Amino acid sequence: MPRSVVLLSLCQALLVSGNILLIAVSPLIGDKLAPSPWLATLPIASQWLGLMGATIPASLIMGRLGRRQGFTLGNVIGLSGALAAAWTLMIGSFWGFTAATFAIGIGIGFGQLYRFAATEAAPVAARDRAIGLVMGGGVLAAFFGPWLARHSQDLATTPFLGSFIGLAVLYTVALVILRFTSLPVSHAQHQQGAARPLGTLLRQPRFVLAVISAMIGYGVMTLSMTAAPLAMSHSGHPFNHVATTIQWHVLAMFVPSFFTGRLTERFGRECMIIIGCLLLIASALTAFSTLDSIRFTAAMILLGLGWNFTFLPATALLTECHRPEEKARVQAANEFLVFSTVAFASLAAGPSAVLLGWSGLNLLLLPLASIPLVVILLQRLIPQRHQLQ
Repeated sequence: MPRSVVLLSLCQALLVSGNILLIAVSPLIGDKLAPSPWLATLPIASQWLGLMGATIPASLIMGRLGRRQGFTLGNVIGLSGALAAAWTLMIGSFWGFTAATFAIGIGIGFGQLYRFAATEAAPVAARDRAIGLVMGGGVLAAFFGPWLARHSQDLATTPFLGSFIGLAVLYTVALVILRFTSLPVSHAQHQQGAARPLGTLLRQPRFVLAVISAMIGYGVMTLSMTAAPLAMSHSGHPFNHVATTIQWHVLAMFVPSFFTGRLTERFGRECMIIIGCLLLIASALTAFSTLDSIRFTAAMILLGLGWNFTFLPATALLTECHRPEEKARVQAANEFLVFSTVAFASLAAGPSAVLLGWSGLNLLLLPLASIPLVVILLQRLIPQRHQLQ
């Protein structure tokens, strides 16, 4: 693999480390500061809303200025959000903290494009493996993120203040790494007249399957993962158990990335998506019956595997859905649809946990996780049109 792919993997590791920290501490901060239990997950939902809002601008900005400049801008915004979050914790402002996580989400929205940058920097035949290597950077994050969450929790007199100082350091290190990363320059102005209408691109069966698989894989994972720390905390599990469960979950998300690409090349993207959906269903069934720590951890492991086997093959499938001059618009549409779903899932996690309980929430996930299976079945039964020419 080119050196740039390896450096992108390190940037991904830093990004995911920060995400894990936010997932572990934001619901607990919200639970403490929120004026109502219904609003406990609003800070993490605000993060996803920021991510969603950044998806289209990030793709278009990178299409015009290039990947490195776009990633640099995203890390600067994320750094500003982390420092703002630290300040709002010091003054005890719930709404200020929610606004800060929105800015952090914008930075994360830019970072989500690391995987697409890897496909551009790698040889065509190695695209699946390049995606896997970059996403595999999350393995480092699976150890470092929970460690940072645990050890930064009480570094200052204000709970979790140290967590966001640590997050600011992660964004600073990513900025340094980007200075040594060579990425393709923008070719946004080339062949613009040959680009097809966006509606034609969005109607491609491969695009439909890629987007729906990514939406469901990420949405189901987010809904369950966002509610899990609250469910564990309310069931009497200490914060160390919560952090350890999240660590196992993130390991399950990213360890398979080192071989998901090869499995996808061998068995095909549809087959991998089917396996991913079955793992998401198994996760919901495992979480349904009990609130003990072992069952929580097992369900989160299955959830992570299901996310990996849906999201990574869907990303690879998306690269077949556009010509070079159409890349920015197709990726922007994909990211907006996927992370709109994620934002909605994170917003719904708190109210769903209150109204349905942990068991009822997991029952809801069963039909949702089956949607890509229905799409694959329908596409095999109905003649396909609007394929990429």
